This record gives sequence, structure tokens and C-alpha cells, in this order.
Amino acid sequence: MEPCRRRVRIEHRGILVAETTRALRVLETSHPPGIYVPAGDVSPDIVEQAALTTVCEFKGRAAYWDLVIDGVRVREAAWSYPSPAPGYAEIAGHLSFYPGKVDACFLDEERVRAQEGSFYGGWITDDIVGPFKGGAGTLGW
Repeated sequence: MEPCRRRVRIEHRGILVAETTRALRVLETSHPPGIYVPAGDVSPDIVEQAALTTVCEFKGRAAYWDLVIDGVRVREAAWSYPSPAPGYAEIAGHLSFYPGKVDACFLDEERVRAQEGSFYGGWITDDIVGPFKGGAGTLGW
């Protein structure tokens, strides 16, 4: 886990969902980096906590967040770790958005590509090279 060192911007339905220079970058085996945005840099009126929770063997229990803009709900567009496991305390109070569930995610001016598959939320840029977990045949990696 390290500071992202790039300006992060997330947009959906013509609305700026989040913008920050204080994001964290989390690296995991066989994944593109995950980007975690401080909750205070996310537009508060458009995120609602979802019912879904999951458990990461490393980071702990994840909570999920819906994005609601103009009455249109994007289910589980982001996740967070309210009480992360030891070693991950820095990501408490941060949300990570799935690039494939919003209209656009940017690191500086580079538009991010979504990690393949429906479960993982890595942010792929031109300087990040795979193969990545998430596509067909990668479940057992």
C-alpha cells in the first residue's frame, strides 16, 4: 500500500463522483492496482451503503456501496474496509470504485481500463502489464 501519487477522478452520468490527490494504491498478486479514495473526497449525496459484504483473506470484511444519480442506481459500484485487518489500517475510511461500473475513471488524464471479470476492481493503465486474474481460466491463480 502506497500513496497513488496521481490525481484520481471518477465520473458517472455527467457527475463528478470523486476527485482526489490523496488516494492510496494497493498492489495484490496477479491484479492491477486497486485505487482507494478517501471517503471525504467522494460526493456524499450519491453513495449509499449496500447490503452486500464479503471477506478478503488479507484485508478483512468488505462493505459495498451503491451509486445513485438522478434515481439511477449502480449496485455495488464501490467497496470499502471499515475495520481492515492488521497491516491494512490505512485503507479504513476509503472507497474503491470498479472502473467497469462507472462511466470513467482517470489517473491524471489517462482513462483507466477495467480489470476483466465481475469480482475484481483493478485499475489498468498503459504502464500496467498483465496477465491479470479475473478472466476466464484465472480463478485458481
